[in-house]
Amino acid sequence: MNNAPILVTGAHRSGTTWVGRMLSAAPRAAYLSEPLNVIHRPGVFHAPVKYWYLHLGKHNEAEYLPAFHALLNYQYDLLAEIKSLRSRKDLLRLGRDWATFAQGKLFKPTPVIKDPFALFSIPWFIQQLNCQVVVTVRHPAGFASSLKRLNWSFDFQNLLNQPSLMQAYLEADRAAMEAVQPNDLIGQAALLWKLIYRFVQTTRSGFPNLNIVRHEDLSRNPLVEYEKLYRALNLEFTETAKNTILNSSASENPTRLSKNKTHSVKLDSKSAVQNWKKILTAEEIARIRQITEAASEFYTDEDWK
Repeated sequence: MNNAPILVTGAHRSGTTWVGRMLSAAPRAAYLSEPLNVIHRPGVFHAPVKYWYLHLGKHNEAEYLPAFHALLNYQYDLLAEIKSLRSRKDLLRLGRDWATFAQGKLFKPTPVIKDPFALFSIPWFIQQLNCQVVVTVRHPAGFASSLKRLNWSFDFQNLLNQPSLMQAYLEADRAAMEAVQPNDLIGQAALLWKLIYRFVQTTRSGFPNLNIVRHEDLSRNPLVEYEKLYRALNLEFTETAKNTILNSSASENPTRLSKNKTHSVKLDSKSAVQNWKKILTAEEIARIRQITEAASEFYTDEDWK
């Protein structure tokens, strides 16, 4: 097995949790969740994170590279985690994470880092941490409908306040980010999707080994598509992995997750693909398409029907 770390990234609400969990079903693979989440667990990742979609590079790697080396070597900061405990849920997380890291120290499994917020740092993860990268893509209307249903907004100051990110990739979009309104969930979602997947399109020209997977393809034919992904990542596609994937995507599962189970990976994946048509209005769909279409080579006219 190739023991190079695997980074699973993409927009949040694009299936990164599902993909990360399913890849972690491989033998000798360990799931590590969102070190670049602003509210990550301090025992898991030892550096503070100020912004969603933090951009990593030469300008700040001195602060973050040691923390990632510790993460990839399964060094758990038990004292920092104990100091941060505020609830029974935090205590249960400590037990779960400590067990993962203890097994990691002992067996040295392949780290599978699931982190949508690493998206704009893909080149850094490849060059500095030798990561294999999986990028999940979800239909723009599916992404926007998920944010609308959960009433999740996005503050573009997280991007605007990062000079390195703006200068490298997003300066041309400054006015659009500054103009979007705080209560305009559809406008926020469409613009964020455009910025993220335009970046993915341009980045893959310099890094042709990116594994780009559409959420819809995985959902409609999970065993076939996950087997391809396992093969690309040199992971062993065992019966246990197959059963985990089938269990997560079976038709007996709900077609829509409840709002208090936003990170569950048990869903009737095939039926859920079209949920956006029930959540969004025709006007919202048209607006999302107008904002995102010029930046997308991942979806055709047929995918909007």
